Amino acid sequence: MSTSPSRKVLSAVAWPYANGPRHIGHVAGFGVPSDVFSRYMRMAGHDVLMVSGSDEHGTPILIAADEAGMTAQELVDHNHRLIAEDLVSLGLSYDLYTRTTTANHHAVVQELFLGVYENGYFVEQTSHGAISPSTGRTLPDRYIEGTCPICGAEGARGDQCDTCGNQLDPQDLINPVSKINGETPLFIETQHFFLDLPALADALKEWLDEREATGLWRPNVIRFSQNILKEIRPRAMTRDIDWGIAVPLDGWRDQPTKKLYVWFDAVIGYLSASIEWARRSGDPDAWRDWWNDPEALSYYFMGKDNITFHSQIWPAELLAYAGKGERGGTPRTYGELNLPTEVVSSEYLTMEGKKFSSSKKIVIYVRDLLARYQADAFRYYVAVAGPETNDSDFTWAEFVRRTNDELVAGWGNLVNRTANLIAANFGEIPAAGDLQPEDEAVLAGVEAAFDTVGDLIAHHRQKQAISEAMRAVGEVNKYLADLEPWKLVKVPETRDRAATVLHVAAQCVADLNLILAPFLPFSANAVDQALGGTGEIAPLPRIDEVTDLDVAERSYPIITGDYTTAPTWERHPIKVGIPVVKPTPIFTKLDVAVVDEELARLGE
Repeated sequence: MSTSPSRKVLSAVAWPYANGPRHIGHVAGFGVPSDVFSRYMRMAGHDVLMVSGSDEHGTPILIAADEAGMTAQELVDHNHRLIAEDLVSLGLSYDLYTRTTTANHHAVVQELFLGVYENGYFVEQTSHGAISPSTGRTLPDRYIEGTCPICGAEGARGDQCDTCGNQLDPQDLINPVSKINGETPLFIETQHFFLDLPALADALKEWLDEREATGLWRPNVIRFSQNILKEIRPRAMTRDIDWGIAVPLDGWRDQPTKKLYVWFDAVIGYLSASIEWARRSGDPDAWRDWWNDPEALSYYFMGKDNITFHSQIWPAELLAYAGKGERGGTPRTYGELNLPTEVVSSEYLTMEGKKFSSSKKIVIYVRDLLARYQADAFRYYVAVAGPETNDSDFTWAEFVRRTNDELVAGWGNLVNRTANLIAANFGEIPAAGDLQPEDEAVLAGVEAAFDTVGDLIAHHRQKQAISEAMRAVGEVNKYLADLEPWKLVKVPETRDRAATVLHVAAQCVADLNLILAPFLPFSANAVDQALGGTGEIAPLPRIDEVTDLDVAERSYPIITGDYTTAPTWERHPIKVGIPVVKPTPIFTKLDVAVVDEELARLGE
């Protein structure tokens, strides 16, 4: 195990939007990668704070609420609970998963606004807002599409063009249309606060150049982030909408149809969730260890469509609050807050060659998938074949193949074969005799995987990390196949040799189980039990019902957990004499008929 010093590590996980349940494309980008990283970093000795929550403001919530015949608050209450249940079912180990409609979040967002405002980085301007002619409601930038005026690409959004990476305003689009109903938006004059990004451009460039110099950011992320600086312009941070957080200024706070932009408030959620976690922990200032200490590390996990908000808007807010732009200034109550150490962005996951679309029924919801298949089978698929640095395609045929040929036939077979042989012939972990060269070689190879796999996870190369772990699984399977302990145990003269081989195999399985635990937490506990353990090596999250810290009559579910019981990231010698009984299979082999059944559900 590497001996890097313990650090405070913030895992800032993208906030799922609460206009409906999440599909597997969402969690492939932010959920599984952040959890693998956080679990590993805890086992490696770091003090991890993993936070997120449901993003509950903005016009799309109002649209979904209207369609459902509910109020906006009723809709987000319903969806927040569904999303929290799904994320717990996936085993995502949040220290706190909360929501943006808490009084705490509103207060933190307003404090950030005031800091940016007082330092002079908000400018009040008249602009053109997009209105739906049929409803009179403000259209979000992302709900308007058209042709990019810069590169000519079709399908550019009202906030940015994914093809050229440039920031846009909806009225700049050629032939803009509403994604909601296809009508042409009406642009009207309206007064808003704009974040003065040009006044922060030099500070942003300096920070991004420093990040590039580390060589740690994924090339696509750093390039995209630097490119959007070329066309930087002020960006509106308020909206004409009656659902959201009030602007905390006289003449604004009491206007029912002027609220802070959902993306201004959503990214502040990382900070507000940390503060809520600290308040609930009994030490209200505990969050400062992750946010004010310059030695602390922070990693932000999201899909590539959110890079702009995490490598430009959020850092700009932090720099403006600290007074680090060209106008200077000083921070308020929260002090100087850490900028992201790394923006860890994944590419897109498609499904059977098509882009996910709930409206077109091209979708697999997390809850539906987990009702039929093991969570770790999906987590494994994301780790080994997910959209880490390139778009990837989820197919049912590949899901079945990966599950059967790799999880069941590889790792599951090694665990069951080892436990079965020990249970049938010794009933307990046998003692090892003198180790032979082949024993020492396989033990050394597996132990080396702690450093190899750990370093890859730490650098967000999870595909390569799990491939290295499975390669080690293959080596141990080969060791057993070559030495055939099931034959050795039947001959009195070689029974002791069989005991040694099975002891070595059990040690390798225990090691590999720790190495795979960040990826496969549910099965890690089952494997531990198969070898006579307590089944508690991968702590799992839970849902708690809590009262709003500042509104006593309001309650809501959060995700939390105690993850301090996870073993350290290193070999733990197995204990001779621990009883081992005949195990049940760890993974469920899938019938190939699953492919046709699932494609039929999709109408294929």
